[in-house]
Amino acid sequence: MFHRFTIRSAATVSVVIGCVAAGLGLTTSVAGATPPAIPSVATAKSELAGLPVATEGSMSGYSREQFPHWIAQSGTCDTRETVLKRDGSGVTVGSDCQPTAGSWRSPYDGVTVATSSGVDVDHIVPLAEAWRSGAASWTTARRQAFANDLTNSQLIAVSASSNRSKGDQDPSTWLPPVSSYHCTYARMWIGSKHAWGLSLQSSEKSALTSLLNGC
Repeated sequence: MFHRFTIRSAATVSVVIGCVAAGLGLTTSVAGATPPAIPSVATAKSELAGLPVATEGSMSGYSREQFPHWIAQSGTCDTRETVLKRDGSGVTVGSDCQPTAGSWRSPYDGVTVATSSGVDVDHIVPLAEAWRSGAASWTTARRQAFANDLTNSQLIAVSASSNRSKGDQDPSTWLPPVSSYHCTYARMWIGSKHAWGLSLQSSEKSALTSLLNGC
């Protein structure tokens, strides 16, 4: 079930999260991970203009297994562990590449998480959203490449709670609680859809246009 997410509700959620984090001994701050290849505002506007607008496809045949993810990347490190090392501070890992220490500042909600179990690696464009936007017709190999994309602005370490709040929603129905991050989030979303040739629906394009105009 999707919920319309407004700037006012984003601010409210941000305050609530901050209070909860304080109660759990976590800290809040705005900053955090910076995935590669985030387009500039001008580039994002140009890329947005070139994205095809289409009605979303169905979810028929979809499952996360259609997008093999967290594949081996280097040594014993898989994609998730690689992003955890990239996006965290003071991250140390064991021989299996699992983090043994470190902290992660989630730019979505400004929360700093001290254990990797509290961190999710978010697909900026969710797998289900990609499926509805063109990936249903891809080969499994292409879907795997998308799900493990370390080259474009497609993967980011965020708090598990913010990632699960997002689910598979697009920017017309969900935005990060931290409103100052909306511009970056819109640019990452557009950059990934452009890189992978995915379509977007009209409400999604309207939301992204508004976000870029506010950058």
